[in-house]
Amino acid sequence: MRAERERLEARMRQLQSSAHDISEERTNIERQADATARLVRSLDVQIGALEGEVDDATSSLILAQDELVIKRAMLQRRVREIYKRGPLYSLEALLSAQSFGALVARYKYLHLVTQRDRALVRRVELLNDQVSGTRTQLVRLRGEMELSREQKSEEERRLRELEDVRGRTLARVQQSARQTQARLLQVQRDERRLADLLATFEAERRRAAAARPNVPAPVSTLRTSDLGRLDWPVEGAILYRFGRVVNANNTTTRWNGIGIGAAAGTPVRSVASGSVVLAEAFGTYGQTVILSHGDGDFSVYGSLARLDVRKGQTIQKGQVVGTVGRTDPDLDAHLHFEMRPKGRAVDPLEWLRSRR
Repeated sequence: MRAERERLEARMRQLQSSAHDISEERTNIERQADATARLVRSLDVQIGALEGEVDDATSSLILAQDELVIKRAMLQRRVREIYKRGPLYSLEALLSAQSFGALVARYKYLHLVTQRDRALVRRVELLNDQVSGTRTQLVRLRGEMELSREQKSEEERRLRELEDVRGRTLARVQQSARQTQARLLQVQRDERRLADLLATFEAERRRAAAARPNVPAPVSTLRTSDLGRLDWPVEGAILYRFGRVVNANNTTTRWNGIGIGAAAGTPVRSVASGSVVLAEAFGTYGQTVILSHGDGDFSVYGSLARLDVRKGQTIQKGQVVGTVGRTDPDLDAHLHFEMRPKGRAVDPLEWLRSRR
C-alpha cells in the first residue's frame, strides 16, 4: 500500500506538472493566434486601402490608355502623310522656296514638325511603358497581399486547431489528475484499513489466548525450516520486488510484497495451510485473500480476478485460492503476494524456493 501510495504521489506530481506545462503552452498558442488574427485584420485593412489605390491607378490607367489611343492615331496619321509625300518631300519643299527668307522659314517649320513628331513618338512609348508597368505592379502587389492574407489565415486556423487540441489534452490530463488523486486517497484509506485489520486479527488472537490460559496456543504452519522452501503461489516473472525501488523519474517506491507476472486466469495456490480471514475486494488491492497460518503469521494474495475460497474456510497447502487478475492499470496481469510473519511485511523471496 505504501508503494502504491508513493507511486500515485509521483504520478500526481507528474500530472500536475504536465497540466501546468500544457496550460502555459495553450496560453502561448492563444496569444499567437490572437496576434495572427490581428495581423489578418491589418492585412484586410491594407488590402482595402490597396483596393482604393487600385481604383485610382485604374482610373489613371484608363486615362493613359485613352491618351495612348489618341496619340497612336495622330502618329498613324503623320506616318500616312509622310508616306503620301514621299521621302524627298522635305528637300523639295526647301528647294522650291522663292527666296532665302522663305527657305529659312520653311526649314524652321520642318524642324518644328520633326520635333513634334519625335515628342509624339516618345510620348507614345512612355504611355505604353506606363500602362504596362502599372498593370504589372498592380497585379503583383495584389497577388502578394492575397497570398500573405491566405498564409496568415491558414496560420490562424492551424493555431486555433492546435489550441483546441491542447485544450482537449489539458482536459484529459486534468481528468487523469483527478482520477489519480482519488486513487491516492483510496490507497491511503486502504493502507489504514489494512493496518487496522491486521491489528484486529492480532488483538483477537491475543484475547482468545488470554481467555484460555490452559489451552496450548495454536502453532503456526509456517516454520523457520520453511525459509527458502515454500512453493511459489504462481509461476511467472517478477514484475517488482520487495523493498524500496528507484523509479525512472527518480522517485522512490516501497513495495510490501512482490509482483509475479502471469496470464490472467492462472490458478493461485496457497503457500501453506491456514484459515481464510479475508476473501473479498480490498480497495486498490482488488480481489484479495488473506490466510492466517496461526500464531500471528499471515500471507496475502492480491490482484485476483476470481476468489475460490470464503472467509472462515480452512485451506490446505497448495490449494487454489483464486486466479490471477489485473487491478493496477499501470501493470500487466499479476499476483501481488506478501508474507507477514507476526504481521510484519518481509521479503517473500526469503520464504519461496529458489529457482534453478
